[in-house]
Amino acid sequence: MAAKWLGTLEKLCEDLREMGSDLTKVNRDFRLWLTSYPTEEFPVTILQNGVKMTNEAPKGLRANLSNSFSVTPICLPEFFNGNQMPFKFKKLLFGLLFFHAILQERRLFGPLGWVNAYQFNEPDLRISVQQLNIFINEYPDKTPFDALHYCIGHCNYGGRVTDAKDRITLMKLLETYFTEDVFNENPIHKYSPSGLYYAPPQGEIEDYKAFVA
Repeated sequence: MAAKWLGTLEKLCEDLREMGSDLTKVNRDFRLWLTSYPTEEFPVTILQNGVKMTNEAPKGLRANLSNSFSVTPICLPEFFNGNQMPFKFKKLLFGLLFFHAILQERRLFGPLGWVNAYQFNEPDLRISVQQLNIFINEYPDKTPFDALHYCIGHCNYGGRVTDAKDRITLMKLLETYFTEDVFNENPIHKYSPSGLYYAPPQGEIEDYKAFVA
């Protein structure tokens, strides 16, 4: 439906461009902002006559993690420090951000990363973070990992996944960061055999930003 309307959009933009030379018809402060997912059907003339802006995921784990800490609601102090089980919440929150970064980075390896290409994005992260906060608050005694795996893995991120092998990969990655072992501080639960990647001790959001910087 939207693709069929692009021809009409192209005509509207052409009319506006022609009217732009007459300041009595178009206010000099008028601007038209358009947003779109990548598509081959988007009119080339609009792209040629406009200023193009893109918002791409940061490159590298550090940049991706740093960017995630500026995403709403994570960046809000009342949210970041508001869970009644702060140790559990912050451990799993960092794991979730790491998981999100890993999913983004695997795209760089083409078919070795994912069988199919997927556009995991900030809305996937936002809803997952909010669900994590709710689950930890409602089940303070026993963390509902099965529910978290289902909602975050199969629904939020997995809802985009169309290949069975990619789904297995995604769920195995999530289980690395969402497990009871992450609460074990002695020794620190490591995300990788090398031990280079792990969740830092509980702290304020600036401590986490410094850790990944």
